[in-house]
Amino acid sequence: MSKENNNVTVNRAKTNSQGSRYIFRGFCSLIITAFAAGSFLWVWLDYIYNVENRTKYLKGIGNIGMSVIIYIMMIIIFGRFFHAFSIGVERIAKQVVSAAMAFFVTDLAEVLVSATIQNNFRYMLDFAWRYMLLALAQSVVLGVFVIIMNFLYRKIIPPLQITLIYGYHPNNIEDKLACLPHKYQVVKRVKFDDPGVDLESVINESSSVLINDVPSQIENKIIKLCFDNDVRTYVVPKIADIILKCSDSINVIDTPLYLSRNFGMSFGQRFAKRAMDIILSGLALIVFSPIFLITALAIKIEDHGPVFFKQERVTKDGKHFMILKFRSMIVDAEKDGRPHPAGEKDDRITKVGNIIRACRVDELPQLFNIFAGDMSIVGPRPERYEHVIKYTQDIPEFKFREKVKGGLTGYAQVYGKYNTSALDKLKLDLTYIANYSVLLDFQIIFETIKILFQKESTEGFDSERAKEMHDADCK
Repeated sequence: MSKENNNVTVNRAKTNSQGSRYIFRGFCSLIITAFAAGSFLWVWLDYIYNVENRTKYLKGIGNIGMSVIIYIMMIIIFGRFFHAFSIGVERIAKQVVSAAMAFFVTDLAEVLVSATIQNNFRYMLDFAWRYMLLALAQSVVLGVFVIIMNFLYRKIIPPLQITLIYGYHPNNIEDKLACLPHKYQVVKRVKFDDPGVDLESVINESSSVLINDVPSQIENKIIKLCFDNDVRTYVVPKIADIILKCSDSINVIDTPLYLSRNFGMSFGQRFAKRAMDIILSGLALIVFSPIFLITALAIKIEDHGPVFFKQERVTKDGKHFMILKFRSMIVDAEKDGRPHPAGEKDDRITKVGNIIRACRVDELPQLFNIFAGDMSIVGPRPERYEHVIKYTQDIPEFKFREKVKGGLTGYAQVYGKYNTSALDKLKLDLTYIANYSVLLDFQIIFETIKILFQKESTEGFDSERAKEMHDADCK
């Protein structure tokens, strides 16, 4: 077989492999949407049939058709926003929560839509209880569907066969891929400058390529070769890549340019973010007040020590403040005056501490920091001063995180883990800073709910990493 015919065969195989994923995912999305719309229609018809004294407000079948069409549009919009249709992409527990959130938000919005169509807002409460029960039923039934769909996806769709092209600096990207064997399988490893390596041949024989920290000039060459050969391409980004990716595209006469403004948030964005912080933190303090009381009593009863734990942290522009948490460790956990990052099995954590750390309840007192203006609800996690010094020595760009206030939750908390490396956290935080919008803040808040169902998001540092940070603090 000629080289040209062989390339055609390889490209056809690539297309079929990738197309099957989209077809399966699209079919699953259709089932989810159809079931959600059908169950909503059933509730609508039940309302019409049973509430006879209100049938005069109905304007015939047109109202039903309009409601279903609007409902389908909303389930698609919110489903995409919450990643409810990402079968085979998210972890199963997170996928189930995503679907449930999409249904509850859609059904909540439908309360207003139905009242508007009925032209009578006195019945909003009647719609509300019906639709919340509907959302609960949808979440249970479709939650089972989502689990089955993900199981079938992993059985039917083979993992992506990835060729790893790497450079000089080692990292743990391959270990992370190994944690997702149903999605990725590294079948070939190539160092870009090994003698006898023909990158063009390597790419021609690959269906997917992961470029891992190779020099920019070589990276550009590989990307162009992948584009020319229709090869799916993954790139581990450098810090400059993240900043550039979030730039605006403009044209000067006939020359395209990328514009990175790099001045941070506008006045309007800062105002909106601060207003959101005050409103949401104030409401949260009221709503969670029973949890505050129960947690405080549990901590006090266990060892009679102080309820709260204060620690100096660094936020926007290098400003220092005292962060507030529920105490989850023994009273003298840092009696030497130096921080000791929590390990995976740390005997300094109390019984109550284990529970509140797993549920993230220990972080709730930071709502007072947010209300006072020291922190924001969403932003890079504020670090200890000693850690900032250590990280900045190793990674000078670490100070870029200080362009915004530290947050209770953030991009790195949602898409990373507690023990994610400093460089990876920096890249995630820069993605948030460069892409900031109020909508992104809301998305991260919703995504935060999902990570409560992920064990790895609360993992402590392993012994080697904890020792590294302790040694840094002792310098």
